[in-house]
Amino acid sequence: MPNRMGRRPVADTLARCPHINDMGMAMQLARLELQGLSVGGLVNVDLEVAPGEIVCLSGPSGSGKSRLLRAVADLEPHDGRVLLGSVDRESMTAHQWRRQVMLVPAESQWWADTVGEHFCRPVPEALTELDLPAEAVGWTVARLSSGEKQRLALLRALSCRPLALLLDEPTANLDNETTRRVERWITDWIRQHGLPAIWVAHDAGQIERVGGRHYSIRGSCLEPA
Repeated sequence: MPNRMGRRPVADTLARCPHINDMGMAMQLARLELQGLSVGGLVNVDLEVAPGEIVCLSGPSGSGKSRLLRAVADLEPHDGRVLLGSVDRESMTAHQWRRQVMLVPAESQWWADTVGEHFCRPVPEALTELDLPAEAVGWTVARLSSGEKQRLALLRALSCRPLALLLDEPTANLDNETTRRVERWITDWIRQHGLPAIWVAHDAGQIERVGGRHYSIRGSCLEPA
């Protein structure tokens, strides 16, 4: 069924779905499921990602990795279905869906002047874990390096407590030491909180370290690597 980018709002979706409305264990155990998803040159992608599982996605430049993540996040026109647990993406507004199934793009966007204005809630312990000072939330976006933006974009996403993560090369702008630090932190977070995650990566070493399963785009298909 074609995706409706302008679908009608369903006001009672959150009230009817306790695993979305409540931050308890029930909503942390939802799987992410793609059924017959087609976008760009990719056709009929079927994939299930279990709670706490990281599925790595690779493929040549331009093969459609980022477009696939954008389709899952309902940011790209596509065919097929996406479900979070028993909840179909079509049952809620795009805005509601994107807060639950959170995309962290390779190049993050910042719309306010300071870092802290972008966060849903404070994350002081996480700042320390990613080697960022507590005062980083007060920094202006204009002063951020590419590596700082990348780490803070991850923290911004998790501060909103999503139910699933879509990570598009989340360490591409980091040095080796910082990359390993971020990998350890984000994989621990995903597994402890039971989030299904799709992680786009090019580095074979990183895929081996973080991924439970690895799929590659070959032509129009997504296949086990």
